[in-house]
Amino acid sequence: MVSVSTGRRGRINPLGWFLGLCLRIAFWLALAFVVATALYRFVPVPSTLMLGRWATLRSVEREWMPLTQISPHLIRAVIASEDQRFCSHRGVDWIELNAVLDDEDGPSRGASTLTMQTAKNVFLWPGRSYVRKGLEIPIAMAIDLAWGKQRVMEVYLNVAEWGEGLFGAEAAARRYFGKPASRLSPAEAARLAGALPNPILRNPARPSRALQSAAGRVLRRMQQLGPLGDCAIPG
Repeated sequence: MVSVSTGRRGRINPLGWFLGLCLRIAFWLALAFVVATALYRFVPVPSTLMLGRWATLRSVEREWMPLTQISPHLIRAVIASEDQRFCSHRGVDWIELNAVLDDEDGPSRGASTLTMQTAKNVFLWPGRSYVRKGLEIPIAMAIDLAWGKQRVMEVYLNVAEWGEGLFGAEAAARRYFGKPASRLSPAEAARLAGALPNPILRNPARPSRALQSAAGRVLRRMQQLGPLGDCAIPG
C-alpha cells in the first residue's frame, strides 16, 4: 500500500499524491501485462490495430490459423526478410540494435526483431517514439521467454497487417492468391514478406517493381538461411 504524504495541517501533498497515483497505475498495468501474456500463450490474440478498428466500427478480416497450418515457406520468408537472427537472439537483436545506435549519421533504419514487432502489434501502439521503443525491448524479452519462438511466430503471422483491415497470413493468402496459407509457394511467401514494410501500398497479387525486387531479395535470403530458420517451424 502506498501512503500519501500530507502537510502540517493534514492537507494532501500534491507531489506525494501524484507519485502514489503513478505507482498504482504502473502496478495495475504490470499485472494486466502478466495476465495477458499468460492468456495469450494459449488463445487467439488480437492486435491493438484490430482492437482500434473494432472500437471505431471498421471491418477486420482475419482468420486465426495455428502455425502447423501456415506454410513453412512463409515462416522462413518473414525470418529472411525481417529478422535473420530470430532463432539465435532472446527477443532483441543487440548486435543490430547497437549497430543502429552507433551509426554516425544517427538512426536511419529500424532494428526491430520479429519479437519486438509482435510486442508492438499486440501490447503497444503504432507510430514511432522513443517511449514505445523503450517499452518494446522488455516486452519482447518477456514474451520470448514466456511463449517461445514458435508461439511468437504464430502470433506474429496472425496479427501482421497485409492490407487495409486485412490481418494474418490466412486472410492475406486467400485474398491475394486464392488459397489457404498452408499452400503458399516460396515465391508467394516471398511476395507477402516483401510487402510487410508497406502493406497498405504493396499488393502481392499485382506486385510493383519495388515489390518484385524485394521478393527477389527475400527468395535469395531464404536459400541462404539454412537451418537458421528451423526454430520456428513445427516439427
